[in-house]
Amino acid sequence: MKQTTLFTITGRAFALLISGTTVLAQTLSGFTPTRQATQIKLESDFKTKQSSAAFKAHLEKLSSVPHITGTKENEQVRDYIAETMRKAGWQVDIYPHDVLLPKGPGEIAVELVEPIRQPLNIREYLFKEDKYSTDPRLTPGYNAWSGSGDVTAEIVYANYGRKEDFEQLKAMGISVAGKIVLARYGGNFRGYKAQWAQAAGAVGVIIFTDPADSGYMRGLTFPEGPYYSESVIQRGSLLTTPYTGDPLTPGEPSLPMDAKNTPKRLDQKDVAFHKIPVTPLPYGSATEILKRMTGTQPVPAGWQGGLPYTYRLEGGNSLKVRLMVKQEKTIQRIYQVVGTLTGAEFPDEWIIAGCHYDAWSYGATDPNSGTAMLLSMTESLGKLAKAGQRPRRTIKVCHWDAEEPGVIGSAEWSEQFRDELTQKAVAYMNYDAAVSGRRFGASASPSMKKLIIEATQSVQYPDSNKTVYQHWLSHTAAGNPTRVTGSSAPATLAGEPTIGNLGGGSDHIAPYMHIGIPALSAGTEGPTLYHSQYDDLYFYDKFADPTYKMGPMMEQVVGTMTLRLANADLVPYDLARYPADLEVHLKAAEKAIQAYAPTYSIAPLLNAVAELKKNADACEIARQTYLKSGRTDKLIELNKELRMLERSFIDPKGNAFGGWYRSLYASSDPYSGYASWMLPGLLYEASLKSTANLPDLETRYKKAIQTLSDKLLVLSQGMGAPASIGSGKE
Repeated sequence: MKQTTLFTITGRAFALLISGTTVLAQTLSGFTPTRQATQIKLESDFKTKQSSAAFKAHLEKLSSVPHITGTKENEQVRDYIAETMRKAGWQVDIYPHDVLLPKGPGEIAVELVEPIRQPLNIREYLFKEDKYSTDPRLTPGYNAWSGSGDVTAEIVYANYGRKEDFEQLKAMGISVAGKIVLARYGGNFRGYKAQWAQAAGAVGVIIFTDPADSGYMRGLTFPEGPYYSESVIQRGSLLTTPYTGDPLTPGEPSLPMDAKNTPKRLDQKDVAFHKIPVTPLPYGSATEILKRMTGTQPVPAGWQGGLPYTYRLEGGNSLKVRLMVKQEKTIQRIYQVVGTLTGAEFPDEWIIAGCHYDAWSYGATDPNSGTAMLLSMTESLGKLAKAGQRPRRTIKVCHWDAEEPGVIGSAEWSEQFRDELTQKAVAYMNYDAAVSGRRFGASASPSMKKLIIEATQSVQYPDSNKTVYQHWLSHTAAGNPTRVTGSSAPATLAGEPTIGNLGGGSDHIAPYMHIGIPALSAGTEGPTLYHSQYDDLYFYDKFADPTYKMGPMMEQVVGTMTLRLANADLVPYDLARYPADLEVHLKAAEKAIQAYAPTYSIAPLLNAVAELKKNADACEIARQTYLKSGRTDKLIELNKELRMLERSFIDPKGNAFGGWYRSLYASSDPYSGYASWMLPGLLYEASLKSTANLPDLETRYKKAIQTLSDKLLVLSQGMGAPASIGSGKE
């Protein structure tokens, strides 16, 4: 995608002429006036290098065959990624880890036993329109980390299988003990459906996608349309350990078994894996169960799905279903592929972008649209470097393995390089499935929000006279995508598009929630046959983005953010967002606690945030003054202090629901998995309806806020006028 970008520096702003559209953009955060002019020229050059054809070629190479982690096909994808980055001039390192993984789907059977014998379909249909649907390497639908078992039992319907759904069943006098739970996808991470069912005494779980949530009630179904048809199956992990990564090496990198320093591994029996069999079904199979349920109680409000029957809570004793899963686990080798473009001035300051490459089938949208975009970006940045325009800071592009079975590869690499990352990492940006449709969305830690806004203001949205930012903003009223949504509402500012909170479910978890690296997730979204075998090139070409223009657009957004982080004089974090967002999340935590402890007040922590705001505002003014004056003294020292800001929330005790989650600021929701918990220590206490730990938690939160405030004060002082102006470089 070609575009022309003219620029002039005019005091506080510069004008961009993009395909005939003039856009006024703010001064680039973090740059001196001289460096800003150089940066705008560089970005203009960078934006001439994108190509729909190159993005499409990478996507086709990556997604032409199924490539589940642990298969030779996935190793071929690994090799293509490595070769592409090497050709682009990047240093490539491959890091092996030996981790426990399921050996594929194993054996699965689901059948009606009474009132009739009837096997139920566990595989997607073949479609003549979609040549990819016939590949013999495609698996049945399955859930990784299922327990093994062969059970025949009555059915209880549990809505979405959330914690509150099981609590409601109990309140209505419905027991799931000794029964098979039937639950629909949605509402929480599928592993928690299994966890709550097992805790309530169920002997098995069947999970299906309901047509009300993503089927014919939403629109035309596949292959005619982009919604789930009757045979589409959502695969996925069930892993719910209280840490992320290899289940046998919590907190330690799962180095190869033959390495001298390989860690001692847990015994499998000592890990809390699910013991009951669990499997997904398409709604064409689930309907055979639902239509035969004869229980006397219809479901409560909100539990009725889209199949043409009154949903009932119980199947009755005349309906018996057999569920059999036999799934083995074994140590397998996985590979993290890391490309490095070493910085010309600050090689020990790392800008990190990542996306996993393993898939449940072809992975055309999830994840490999992100992989293809990052490969294109490495080629564009490689061309700039070869032309003498090497970034000032080091850029690392990481391609993770074994994300689908439990976000494993990125966690192991993060644990392996934890100390180095703590010192050197500037930002981690996650681009899982980043080019999956035509609507942009993002989630971020507070300090990264302005970076996203400014970058999207400088990139044109294809076939329009709008910037990406303007297009994004126009969808806010309709509920624009935020990449990660969940139980903690995003902290928004008036006039801005919603930037979500980072929750669970992808590779930002370890960098952000374990190490404390500022993070973001961004991408375009659209219709999806999530984790089904039809996430293939036929689907992408017909429904995700037939134009293939979104790949280059996302590369421009991602490349702009990467180059600004890499080249800024002072790292362009949004310092003012820390107190603004903290205030929102503290008030939300107070409200959650007051629901059962009405006299509780979070005022002492809000007072600490008020002090933080003073120091954050003063620090931002000091930074603007420093940059406007053209100073470049003490950059290494100042940027190190900036990198340590986010680490203020890293607490050695971690969170009560899992000490591996060391960030007091953000975690995934330990009851639902995908959702975000902001200030998780306080929210976990609220979830227990407890006040016992609040004094300790308040002390720890106050310390984190005070530490951040003190660091901002030191930074302000460090950016004050040097002792002797004009005396040469310090």
